[in-house]
Parts: sequence; C-alpha cells; structure tokens
Amino acid sequence: MPAEWAPHTATYLVWPHNRDTWPGKFAPIPGIFARMAAALAHFEPLRILIHNASARDEVRALLRATPGPFGDPVRLDRIELLPIPTNDSWIRDHGPIFVNRVSGDATTTPGQIALDWRFNSWGEKYGPYDFDDVVPRRLGERYAFPVVEPGVVLEGGSIDVNGAGTILTTESCLLNPNRNPHLTRAEIEEFLRVYLGVSQILWLGEGIAGDDTDGHVDDLARFTAPDTIVTVVEEDPADANYAALRDNLVRLRAMRDLNGQPFRIETLPMPPALLYDATRLPASYANFYIANGGIVMPTFDCPADDIAATTLARLFPGRRVVRIPSTDLVWGLGAIHCLTQQHPAP
Repeated sequence: MPAEWAPHTATYLVWPHNRDTWPGKFAPIPGIFARMAAALAHFEPLRILIHNASARDEVRALLRATPGPFGDPVRLDRIELLPIPTNDSWIRDHGPIFVNRVSGDATTTPGQIALDWRFNSWGEKYGPYDFDDVVPRRLGERYAFPVVEPGVVLEGGSIDVNGAGTILTTESCLLNPNRNPHLTRAEIEEFLRVYLGVSQILWLGEGIAGDDTDGHVDDLARFTAPDTIVTVVEEDPADANYAALRDNLVRLRAMRDLNGQPFRIETLPMPPALLYDATRLPASYANFYIANGGIVMPTFDCPADDIAATTLARLFPGRRVVRIPSTDLVWGLGAIHCLTQQHPAP
C-alpha cells in the first residue's frame, strides 16, 4: 500500500445527503464540502459520488459558486460527479483501498488492485450500510480496476502506512470484538501483511474522546515520511484525552523501524474540547489529508489552528496547506481525512 503522500490519480469524496449524520446541523455541511472539493480539485482530479443523478445540477451549481482555496476559480474541469448510491459520506472507511502489486517472481504480474474490505458500520453502530459496503465494487465497474475481497472487516481510517513496510493501527479498534471476533491478534496481523504488503505492525492503544469508530488512528498519529510520525498530544491533565494520548506518545517513542532505528516523532496540539449538545466531538488536527502538492486540514476556530498549520507546513515542505473550518463538520463525528480516499498512481 503506497503512503498517502505518493502521487495520486484522484481523490474520492461522497457528497453529503444523510441528514442523520449531522442532526440539527446539516444546513452548513454542503457548503463545507464545496470548500473541501474546491481545495482538493486545486491539487488533483476529484471524483465525487452523488446519491442519484438528480443531485448533479444542485451540486455543480454549489461548486461553481465556490472559489478555489487561493482565490482562484474552482477547477470544475477536474471534478467528476458519479451517480453511485451510498448510505453515508465516510468513504475513507467504506471505499476501496488501493495496493500496487510489484513483480517479485515470474508468477506475479505487476499492477494495481483495489481491496474491498467488509464494512459493518463500525461494529453495527448505525443504520443500513448496504450501499456503502459495495462502493469499491461500483467504482471498480466504473473505472475498470480489479477488486479483491479479503473477507474481513477493516476501515481505511483505522490504518496508516509509510509505504516502506510499516503500518500504524490501534488495539482499541482492530482488536475490538465488534469487528472480527473470530480472529486473533496474530491472525489480524497476517491479513495486514498479506493484503497490504507490510512487514511491521505498530500498535497504539486508545483513541480520542468522542470517536465513535473505537479509536481510528487517523485521529491520533500519522506518518509524514517513512521515518517520521506526527501525533496529537493533550497538555491539560484534566482533559479526557490526556492519559490515552500520553500512553500513545510513550509507545511511539519506543518504536523502531524495520532497520531498528527510532522514528522521528513530531507533535500536534489538540484543540480545546469541542462540545455540541453536551456531546464531546472527536476534533483532531491529525485528521488532515495529503493531496498532490497540498495538505487539506481541519480547523476549529482557536489559536491551536495556527500552530497545527505551521507544523504541517514544516513537515510537508513543497505542499501548500489549506484550512477547512470543521467545527460544524465534526458534529458528524469525523473530518477531512475521514471523508476522503486517495487513488494512488499505479
């Protein structure tokens, strides 16, 4: 599996239509998606799944009225609208995960395949997910790429790879009995090795407060280079995230790469606790997306936004950082990375 910073053929996005995802706060969401789409299309082709063909004109009109991230016109020529039904917008978790097959011997044919892991709505937490579960197949039919089903539950937000044989994940999610209760830790690791082409699995512990995914790693820690991991930290001992994030930081500092060398560990702040209707929301600067030439990151209208943006600009020299206000967006319990899925170049 290529690292996210490897060149992309395109990014996938699912236009919002499920009002239950943002109860009482859906009105601003399409406009935020339009800003995300304009930012992504500035950097690379964007493929947006729309629930049905009748939504095409409305979505296109909103996109046309949205400026690009740097005051430029939105790149409509890079945006394709695909009438593919979905239950929800979290394509990071139910979309295809691409791997590039490299030639290892005479029996192996180089090429790219999409993995269609089973999706069960994060442990059967929410309503129907039948449309979401077949999105990789529908996209494979549309773009003629081969699709392989490993046969176990896995969400894209639960893993992060460095493209050099190492994967980051969490015990709280992958070992949760609501995913694959019939598999042991060793068996799950074997699936990751076989299907994602990794040699080393690095385990973090718990996720952040408010995360209904049981602790996806894309709210915690991300590779920014083969030897570098950026992780979120909470400085307030009274905050609900303090202990879990300290534990993860200790684990990260003890980890070694495949050559036995320590990883370079960088940190991002956490925004102040974000609540809506007395519900703690999973706001995290780790939920950024790496595009061709850019970083699209969530912001939460607080001073930590500037610190996070400066840190990401330093960690990704040569890529322009685009901020997407996400205080309303995260009421759906996810942000930028959760809503995007990369199609790496073969």
